[in-house]
Amino acid sequence: MSVMSSTLVFFVNGKKVVDKSPDSEANLLRYLRKKLHLCGTKLGCAEGGCGACTVMISRYDRCAGIVKHFSANACLMPVCALHGMCVTTVEGIGNTRTRLHPVQERIAKAHGSQCGFCTPGFVMSMYALLRNTPKPDMKELEVAFQGNLCRCTGYRPIIEGYRTFTKEYACGMGDKCCKVTGNGCNGEVEDKLFEPSEFAPYNPSQEPIFPPELKLTDQYDKEVLKFSNDRGVIWYRPTELQQLLAFKKEHKEAAKIVVGNTEVGVEVKFKHFDYKYLVNPSQINALNQIDVLRDGIKIGSAVTLSDIQIFLQKQINELPESETRIYKSIVEMLHWFAGMQVRNVASIGGNIMTGSPISDLIPILMAANAELEVESLDGGRRKVIMDEKFFTGYRRNIINSSEVLISVFIPKTSNDQHFLAYKQAKRRDDDIAIVNAAINIKFEDSAKIIKEAKLAFGGMASTIVLATKTAEEMISKVWNRELVEIVNKSLLEEIQLSADAPGGVVSYRQLLMLSLFFKAFLNISNELEKSMDLKILEDRDRSGIEGFHTLTPKSSQLFEKVSTDKPTIDPIYRPTPHNSAFKQATGEAMYIDDMPRHDNELYIGLVLSTKAHAKIISIDASEALKEPGIHAFFSAKDLTESQNKFGVIIQDEEVFRRDTVTSQGQTLGIILGDNQEIAQRAARMVKVVYEDLSPILVTLEDAIACNSYYEGFPTTLHDCGNVDKAFKENEFSVVGQVRLGGQEHFYLETQVALAIPKDSDEIEVYTATQEPTAIQQRIANLLEIPQHKIVCRVKRIGGGFGGKQSRASLAALPAAFAAFKLKQPVRIMFDRDEDMMMTGGRNPFLFKYKVSFTSEGILTALDVQCYVNAGYSLEASPGVVEKAACHVNSAYRISNVRFVSHVMKTNTPSNNAFRGFGIPEGQMVAEHIIRDVANALKKDYMDIMAINMLKTGDKIFYNQLLEDCNSSRCYEEVQKMSNFRNRRQEIKMFNENNRWKKRGISCVNVMCGINYMKIFMNQGGVLVHIYLDGSVLLSHGFIEMGQGINTKLLQIASRAFKIPIEKIHIQETSTDKVPNTSTAGASVGSDLFGAATLEACRILNERLKAYCESMPEGNWNDWIRAAYFDRVSLSATGFFATPDIGDDVNKPKNYYTHGAAISEVEIDCLTGDHQVIRTDIVMDVGSSLNPAIDIGQIEGAFMQGYGLFTLEELIYSPDGTLYSRGPGMYKIPTIGDIPGEFNVSLLTGASNPRAVYSSRAVGEPPIFLASSVFFAIKEAVGAARKEENLETHFYLQAPATSARIRMACKDEIARKFIEPENQSIKP
Repeated sequence: MSVMSSTLVFFVNGKKVVDKSPDSEANLLRYLRKKLHLCGTKLGCAEGGCGACTVMISRYDRCAGIVKHFSANACLMPVCALHGMCVTTVEGIGNTRTRLHPVQERIAKAHGSQCGFCTPGFVMSMYALLRNTPKPDMKELEVAFQGNLCRCTGYRPIIEGYRTFTKEYACGMGDKCCKVTGNGCNGEVEDKLFEPSEFAPYNPSQEPIFPPELKLTDQYDKEVLKFSNDRGVIWYRPTELQQLLAFKKEHKEAAKIVVGNTEVGVEVKFKHFDYKYLVNPSQINALNQIDVLRDGIKIGSAVTLSDIQIFLQKQINELPESETRIYKSIVEMLHWFAGMQVRNVASIGGNIMTGSPISDLIPILMAANAELEVESLDGGRRKVIMDEKFFTGYRRNIINSSEVLISVFIPKTSNDQHFLAYKQAKRRDDDIAIVNAAINIKFEDSAKIIKEAKLAFGGMASTIVLATKTAEEMISKVWNRELVEIVNKSLLEEIQLSADAPGGVVSYRQLLMLSLFFKAFLNISNELEKSMDLKILEDRDRSGIEGFHTLTPKSSQLFEKVSTDKPTIDPIYRPTPHNSAFKQATGEAMYIDDMPRHDNELYIGLVLSTKAHAKIISIDASEALKEPGIHAFFSAKDLTESQNKFGVIIQDEEVFRRDTVTSQGQTLGIILGDNQEIAQRAARMVKVVYEDLSPILVTLEDAIACNSYYEGFPTTLHDCGNVDKAFKENEFSVVGQVRLGGQEHFYLETQVALAIPKDSDEIEVYTATQEPTAIQQRIANLLEIPQHKIVCRVKRIGGGFGGKQSRASLAALPAAFAAFKLKQPVRIMFDRDEDMMMTGGRNPFLFKYKVSFTSEGILTALDVQCYVNAGYSLEASPGVVEKAACHVNSAYRISNVRFVSHVMKTNTPSNNAFRGFGIPEGQMVAEHIIRDVANALKKDYMDIMAINMLKTGDKIFYNQLLEDCNSSRCYEEVQKMSNFRNRRQEIKMFNENNRWKKRGISCVNVMCGINYMKIFMNQGGVLVHIYLDGSVLLSHGFIEMGQGINTKLLQIASRAFKIPIEKIHIQETSTDKVPNTSTAGASVGSDLFGAATLEACRILNERLKAYCESMPEGNWNDWIRAAYFDRVSLSATGFFATPDIGDDVNKPKNYYTHGAAISEVEIDCLTGDHQVIRTDIVMDVGSSLNPAIDIGQIEGAFMQGYGLFTLEELIYSPDGTLYSRGPGMYKIPTIGDIPGEFNVSLLTGASNPRAVYSSRAVGEPPIFLASSVFFAIKEAVGAARKEENLETHFYLQAPATSARIRMACKDEIARKFIEPENQSIKP
């Protein structure tokens, strides 16, 4: 008997939550953070794409009599769907005050947490896995993290920490472990960053019990739920099918059935769909069961994809292989379907009814001739076949608005039937398809004659397409190579894409359609050969059958061993964990949006430009201001022209746009509301009238064509030596070009600020910025008050990478103004789509160069024209180009260099600082030149590298004498470490034996100059207090953003004072503690602030010296107390300014960091997919202050660079709309993208007298090492082109996406199509 209830009951971390008036629209993340104040669960994207909000949900399965645990994205999970369930968050499993859970301890001690914002999500994904599988294998570990992103670590330390839970746990190098081979590390080298034997054991019996109340009674399962909120949105959970059908009859299409909310949640959040009736069918048996029938299985429409995957795998294990070929295709496809958190809640019915034209499952269901059961209250139940008539248009089908999808029938296969499904995406894990396909072929009995065929394709039209004409053409044909050309011709005639088809990359998609069929042809031919003793394929062709599978990770980390005479209390040179790692792993580390709300706090809703170039005619906020809970609207009218201006180099930006907009995403005004939902809803009600202006410039080509230069450009940055003379004197020269796309910072914590007014003329601003002093200065100008009345505080930031330097102003300035004006606290945190469309990223670059060289390959001159897309404001782009110019030679000797810079103005978001700050872009030119010269002379590029390698005593083209140069050492050691020469030969043999898979291996070198370009910025200060209990508080002017600056400074102070590191604490960076700070960047944190820390400690040690000498038997605390009672100051400032640098002393750079990398890749010539098999890195970081942090920086930078060079693309439309505004469209590397074998070695015996304790900077230099993957891809593509007698030295634009790789292979199929042009597409 159903009972109606309007009270929500569920458990969180074992505590019962009873809510008599739940918000029917609220998701679990909002509920946890704002109502229960559990802020360990983070908001990263709000679309289920990053995993930062992962929690574990548990429910009791009464049929099976077991508790089921599963990970889920709290950002999508409706809180009302949790009735009768239990939620576990990161706070619920352990904390630093009582006990850490082993999952929390191991990620922290294994150095798997840097900025820490993603860490709770990884912790909870692992925790959910262990609750289901206490001893998982590595495959299960890989799958568990498919839906979790990390931008800092490079994933390797996360894997290594959690590998210790698995069945396979052993050394990360497997059979190459030194203990197995007997080739142990030498006496100077250490290979352990952490000691697993120190980990607390994992005991599943110690886990919290499931709430007994939920087991003992089924009361909550039987309740019909109906909730509503103040907007009249109804949440309805029936318990019987007839109730659902009646509700659907009454409300028809207005009633949105919600199971996992993975589609509806995104529509509501980002597309602002307004669904008034949400129906949850989780308690209706018919929709939630799987039935095994004689000829197949019937799956309830609300069954989750994870449950389907498990059930089908069981069928595959139990039934004959010939009967389960469709099941196998579904299971294999589901592996690549979104992340585990999404599969755990998303349903098969939701996938069908959403009807996405790039659905992973629908092509399989259509090719399988799946049968649907649908039912309505009046029309009863009927069956519908998923054939070519099923879809009537984009996301529309033949199911009536009053009908409910009940079940899906999937048939078994027969012995003469072959079924295959394929998907190609930008990224293998957790990505939407570019094109997918399902191929169903039936043969005549024991023959090669085709009896039936079904070919379904996604990504080729506004719906999934069944190629019925092609299928008909195939009937009665013989299965042979001639068939392939027949099918290709027919498919191109039947399924056509216009040049401006939504989704872009039209040629690639058409090519994929043919290539995926060819893959199926190879696979089926291989099976026919086995069963019928036929010969259809050449052995070389079989390499095209399989796609890539994630490799079991191997890794090694080698670093200099600490001398045995060093006291154990001295943490310098030791792999000390990040000082906040444990707090980050437990969710106790507080970020700005985790700070408790103030009673009268207001939230900002942004009113952003929707035009890329237009005149503002009017802005009308009158309707918005009538909304309940809205307090104010501010725009440029509320500021003077002077107040409204800010900028980095010049004041060319506005807090609020006044007269025109020059990019989408510019701030027109702000709405102040009681909370985020109210403010953002009202902001969408503000009416803006524009007058379109032209032109709209998006690409570099657009800007060049219109001569859209910033004032002062083009300009010659370098004209060193005599370039023209060198070109005349050398008979050899080549010209070329290098293009790199932009890159989104994708820090996990978006831009955020909290402004709190103090007294009548003071303000305190908590801001997630890398430059608190600059923010302070801009607020001072905005509010027209002096800087000393403004305090900017930064505890930690959830990733920065340069993107939280000046762009933090976009959040901090409006918040400060509103708080000051209204005299109330004001908070703002950008949504992910707002952040991406407002803040810009890495500058797109185009280099055109000419290089001259001798017959031996010695480089003599370089002439470069550099074009950079700055966006709508100048920002830091001139500095970025200047850095690129200084590194255009990288690690190679070129005496004569001319570099001309063209900084272009476009109608795109203003591009800004990004890790590397132009250095990797400049170095990309150098590595292209090396290969161009080698190709021209028909020599090995490795030899060209060697003869041009810079060494100690050389002068760089801008006249700096090179000291302590270890480039050659890195270059030689990485070859030895990677067994480069032998593997090169093995790859040559592999390529000869395989037609459709090709491998490449490539080496790159890095030499990065370290310091701020502007000499005045090379300064840093710290403030050190010693308290009476002997504890030490250290404040500094840099920013902790995951790179470990706090940890390193604690280590330095610990050594200087000779006290345990635990006695020292760093509270925050604040402008009232250390003033006039430089931007946190340029990899100089340890150099500047480490030296300043040493100076402060020296001063204090001098003051304490007399007490140490007079009380030799005393201890630190005794000396402190004695000094205090003698009225000696126990506080000191330390200051450091880098000496002897600048153009006036021919030393623009303080010193250089060196490195080299070799990467091996394999490409799939039919799809353009690739896999990094192995990467070896040797890095000279001097004497590493903390090998764990430095290796973590190397690996993290490498993976961020891997995204830059192979994966990440910003997609704009011709009207300036950014389409890649979240993880759904913009793809950063996942855990499945790391090299299969990832080895990092820190160069030993490398000193550096110009930095603290002989260390070298490490944050930015390694990013370019990832270009070794790009050049290895080029080599692999070259091997594919060699098959067609094409030039193996060819132009490839970065990033080397699957589309560019596939089109460049130029095989017989690819030659039917033109290469894709620059990305400018419809969504």
